Amino acid sequence: MSVSNNACRAQVIVIGAGHAGIEAALASARLGVDTVLFTLSLDAVANLPCNPSIGGTAKGHLVYEIDALGGEMGRVADLVTLQSRTLNLGKGAAVQSKRVQVDRRKYQLLMKEVLEKTSNLRLIQGEVTELLLDEGSPRRVRGVVTRLKEQWECDCVVLATGTFLESAIFVGDVSYEAGPDGLLPAKGLSASLQAAGIRLLRFKTGTPARVKRATIDFSCLEEQPGEERMIPYSALHGEDLFDGLSQIPCHIVYTNAETHRIIRENITRSALYSGKIHGTGPRYCPSIEDKLVRFADKERHQLFVEPVGENTEEMYIQGFSTSLPTDVQKQMLASLPGFADAQIMRYAYAIEYDCADPTQMDASLEFKSVAGLFGAGQFNGTSGYEEAAAQGLVAGINAARRVLGKEPLLLPRSGSYIGTLIDDLVTKGTNEPYRMMTSRSEYRLLLRQDNADRRLTPVGYEMGLISEGRYASYCSKVAVQEAEKERLESTHVSPADAKDFLLSIGETPLKSGASLADLLRRPPVTYEQLAQIDPNRPELPYLVRLSVETDIKYAGYANRQLSEVERHRKLEEKKLPANLDYSSIRGLRLEAAQKLNQIRPLTLGQASRISGVNPADVSVLLIYLGMK
Repeated sequence: MSVSNNACRAQVIVIGAGHAGIEAALASARLGVDTVLFTLSLDAVANLPCNPSIGGTAKGHLVYEIDALGGEMGRVADLVTLQSRTLNLGKGAAVQSKRVQVDRRKYQLLMKEVLEKTSNLRLIQGEVTELLLDEGSPRRVRGVVTRLKEQWECDCVVLATGTFLESAIFVGDVSYEAGPDGLLPAKGLSASLQAAGIRLLRFKTGTPARVKRATIDFSCLEEQPGEERMIPYSALHGEDLFDGLSQIPCHIVYTNAETHRIIRENITRSALYSGKIHGTGPRYCPSIEDKLVRFADKERHQLFVEPVGENTEEMYIQGFSTSLPTDVQKQMLASLPGFADAQIMRYAYAIEYDCADPTQMDASLEFKSVAGLFGAGQFNGTSGYEEAAAQGLVAGINAARRVLGKEPLLLPRSGSYIGTLIDDLVTKGTNEPYRMMTSRSEYRLLLRQDNADRRLTPVGYEMGLISEGRYASYCSKVAVQEAEKERLESTHVSPADAKDFLLSIGETPLKSGASLADLLRRPPVTYEQLAQIDPNRPELPYLVRLSVETDIKYAGYANRQLSEVERHRKLEEKKLPANLDYSSIRGLRLEAAQKLNQIRPLTLGQASRISGVNPADVSVLLIYLGMK
């Protein structure tokens, strides 16, 4: 199909206004590139169809990193927070993650307002059904066609289709074509992608029922209040942002023997176990019937009862996702303590959808076979709002940089969870919806929430998404942190001065003088406690104090990981030729050659992480490259 002379025109087109598409469109527009964001419905922009929260284990890290790079998710989440908690407080700082309950509708409205007021960005309700490509090697994207047969010319396209591609809803033996929340599915684009040679996968996810608040007996539930000290996600907000906020509590309830009996007796009526669903579901967020099969010895499962918003009666039952029929859902719910009379406002469902094999992309999230075509979010096989937003931000930056004739942003694994996420996807691929976890990073001691700004704000500034004023504030904060660490290292106390303090917290007294930093390295000692023997300390913001304490306590571990980073740096910097035929390299195993030809790694470091490539293969590549 040829593009007519009067076709519409944009430099970057983003398809889908979920969390990936929003960050992609905002990044592209903020970099001065003419951008159009297409959405199936203007009323579903920034929808949170799964759960009303932002953050969580490792996901909170992603939100801080998105903010540090200049993204929007954390800033908006701060402004609509209902409750905040830090997960894994009983563990080390590296795995502690912030998670907030947000007001679902307010989040949508505020994010839509941001999009509408952003320069260089047009937000349009319309369904893209076809890609237009120029032939060549590689082929190049040149436009799109909408359901209304409107043709748009462009230089780049970002696919951020979420769970809408050829999507279908499943509840028991009932199934029908639909997107999340009963919205229309995206039809036709999958066929266009396959015609372009893009390999598609079929994944599945789901969501639990929403229950009317007034019909729950909360006296039977365990209350889960928010934390006392709330820290914003965004560096654009002061520490006093949440002063005076009355947090809405969440609650905990547990399944029981009766719940499990109902599920087991009806499990063949689940779409998941009746054979109706063929897509692969998420391992780390399974449906309740799947939990009973996988963990048959568990007598109960924990569920979280969470508010959907301040001005709605809807409550979300985290952990109770199912594709069982409606009559069984009612029985399951009534079996829970406090839910005997609970009314379901929205039934649970499973949803299947098309997504792409992410190994077809490089680390910029651009398809290797189609120049100018980028993928982001659940389209790339991930699950979660935060993973989606992180990819969208990178894809939007790189689409804009391609238009501007600049080199792409490639984030290393050692510098961020975003880099780890993307490297995992494009190097290893995924056979199930991918979820970020702290355990996925070999450098997690370096990748804490509290140092996300130090790791990525300079990158965001270089990209052009961090303003001069914000960068100056960042530099000032870093200078204060470094000065305080130096002061603690150089301020010494005598055994006599420290004796009473150490005994009061159960620590062994000093035998000789020590610096305040030395005392702080003792696990039980906190920065706040040191005030007892540190009368000259400056008044510092809480976030500065937190980073100072964590840096000092983690210094030994962090230095060891930095040594690892340095050891692997040479592999990461060793570029591999784009047109290298790996099957022609003598000594390289057949499996390794096949995988390398398929993935086309950019560097030797990336090649070393491909499944099927072992250390001996890496050595062969090193020898081969040394001969070139």
